[in-house]
Amino acid sequence: MMSDWRRRLSMPGRVRRVAAGLAAAALALLAWDRLCPLPTPGRDSPYALVVLARDGTPLRAFPDKDHIWRHPVLLDEVSPLYLQALINYEDRAFWWHPGVNPFALARAAWQRLASGRIVSGGSTLTMQVARMIDPMPRTPTGKLRQMLRAFQLEWHYSKREILGLYLNYAPMGGVLEGVEAASRAYLAKPSSRLTHAEAALLTVLPQMPSILRPDRNPERARAARDKVLSRMEGTWRAAEIQDARTEPVIVQNLREPLLAPLLAQRLKAGAGGRTRIDSTLDAALQTHVESLLQSRTHVLPPRVSLAALVMDNATLEVLAYAGSADFTDRDRFSHVDMVRASRSPGSTLKPFLYAFALDEGLIHSESLLADTPQSFAGYQPGNFQQSFHGPVSVSEALVKSLNVPAVEVLDRLGPTRFVAMLRQGGLKLDFPRGAEPNLSVILGGAGARLEDMVGAYAAFARRGMAAVPRFTPRSPVAERRMMSEGAAFIVREILEGGGTIADAAEGQGRRRGIAWKTGTSFGFRDAWSVGVSDRYTVGVWVGRPDGTPNPGFFGANVAAPLLVDIFNILPEAPAGRVIPASVSQEKICWPLGQRASEQDIRLCPLQRTAWLLNGAAPPTFPDRIRSGAPTLAYYVDRQTGLRVQPGCARHAVERIEAARWPAALEPWLDESMRRRLPPALAPECAYERSAEGSIRIVGLTDGEVMVKPNAERSLSARAEVRGTNEEVTWLLNGRQIAVTKGASGPVLDFREPGRYDITAIGAAGQHDRISISVLPGRQAR
Repeated sequence: MMSDWRRRLSMPGRVRRVAAGLAAAALALLAWDRLCPLPTPGRDSPYALVVLARDGTPLRAFPDKDHIWRHPVLLDEVSPLYLQALINYEDRAFWWHPGVNPFALARAAWQRLASGRIVSGGSTLTMQVARMIDPMPRTPTGKLRQMLRAFQLEWHYSKREILGLYLNYAPMGGVLEGVEAASRAYLAKPSSRLTHAEAALLTVLPQMPSILRPDRNPERARAARDKVLSRMEGTWRAAEIQDARTEPVIVQNLREPLLAPLLAQRLKAGAGGRTRIDSTLDAALQTHVESLLQSRTHVLPPRVSLAALVMDNATLEVLAYAGSADFTDRDRFSHVDMVRASRSPGSTLKPFLYAFALDEGLIHSESLLADTPQSFAGYQPGNFQQSFHGPVSVSEALVKSLNVPAVEVLDRLGPTRFVAMLRQGGLKLDFPRGAEPNLSVILGGAGARLEDMVGAYAAFARRGMAAVPRFTPRSPVAERRMMSEGAAFIVREILEGGGTIADAAEGQGRRRGIAWKTGTSFGFRDAWSVGVSDRYTVGVWVGRPDGTPNPGFFGANVAAPLLVDIFNILPEAPAGRVIPASVSQEKICWPLGQRASEQDIRLCPLQRTAWLLNGAAPPTFPDRIRSGAPTLAYYVDRQTGLRVQPGCARHAVERIEAARWPAALEPWLDESMRRRLPPALAPECAYERSAEGSIRIVGLTDGEVMVKPNAERSLSARAEVRGTNEEVTWLLNGRQIAVTKGASGPVLDFREPGRYDITAIGAAGQHDRISISVLPGRQAR
């Protein structure tokens, strides 16, 4: 009895000693935690970065300082089959132990003592994570440190967070760490789509990652996998396990993911410490686009690169981004991202010019423009094909990409204002230091970036709203008003139809549903094509990043075909376009440019169907050569048809009212329109010849053949004019060379052999044209 009583009295002392021991241990652990804090993944050990497509496909992975590849993955993104296999095989008590499983440790120690070798491990998943983030030697001291780290992990992280660390840090052979990296590298699929056999295979890899690498030792990997499958009996169905055993171990060789490498590099620069960047790219489309670009390199000269960008018009998300032709071809400047490079856009700005002019009420779609040689304060633009078309409409000028009409419209709008309107819509042009916008800007006299051009062109499919392309889901939606909805509709209809409204209605000239424009910079340095459909905006650039010319390479023959090929691989769902309320169609008159319904039929020799914006039918631009009213009245002899004055007429006369064509266009009119011009003055009225009379070139004869004195010297001749004392504009081969007054004309200098067309245009629009031929002279000795 006494001994039992004494034993009971001693019980509280033992409890106190145990409690004191536990408290001391807790304090020691707390001190350890303060003195030896846990390494933080991604900060204390720089974490690898991976850039992903919208479906999780790795685009490009950037290794850590040890060249280890990790693809960050969330717990919910991993297949449940893998999680089941991992817990059952590695640590069945994971969800309840405090970081260390004493029963597992005791079992492992007993098995080692009994057999003299390691039969099973006693490390929990938490302990394995501790070793991953804080490597330590496999010694008793190292094992103690590992257990202390495991306790720390359990204090600081939840079970799900610890499991997530294992998923991302587990060694998987070679330079791979983490289940997602292994699944992508070995199996070419995300870890969310693992089969039973694949889940078992990736579960066992971390035990001996070098020995069990399936790309090097498939048989060993299969044996280890089957061992895991045996442990899954009771968790997975027997049929599933049996099927998994029959599945061969077939994996691909390790290779670095390399899709959209330049975009990935761009996003990496702004990662801000993140280890995973989700992009908006469509992996399948990106692969197609890169293949298209690479296939083009076989027919391109050396050092020529390509770039392409595809944007979704609804979400503004970039679906494909190719900054160079082939990232592996350094001879083609593979590492230069031409999506971001500032290059001359050629004629790709013309659609914006005509849209702005529509909004300003300067033009409608069929406004009469003069594609003739003209001088704008000394600036004399020419066309790409070195030819002229005479009278053209806005729609024809845009589709044919004529330069002189575009410069004429820009001259009316103002280059500074045009550039400011582009900037307001989000398209900023680059000018040399100290340079100011001038008329050359519409022909490529400034720099623009492909991504900005794509964002701006989207306005034609987005009711006038331009946008900033988005590369990540986190990017904000940014859009600006570039033009009115009506102007965007009209310009898109012109580009999509390929010409006049009649052509568009018949579906001629171009593929319906796509509106695009090409551009070629001076010297064939840059070839562009940018286009829109209801759903997408696509931009293409071709050229040498170092700016070297590529003669014969222009937008229509190298960039536009690639643009169409890209559109052909895009799934399209036409949205069913509706004509905006601000847009209407009406008949207009040439040459006056106004509504046919408001004009006398005599002033409307030619009618065209035009798109009007806000009901505006502005008149044709004022004549640059001849001043005066846009209409004129004159008398004709009813018998002879010649022009007369009532005081000198021999027969009955008729008063005629007519619309006046711009003076620069009269020499370019076809025969039917030329017959509508005022006829020649009757001989009996010659003494009353006025500025409206005919003129005649003298000093040179139509059809004359002249021979140069020798090959080196040029041939000069003076031309004169009769029939006017007013100003005369002289054209040589369609290009203005002089303006004289009265009879005396310019001295013409014929430097090269060939045919020369000489035209004289009077102030009232009367004109004369002759042609001469110059033959080569003898070679000097």
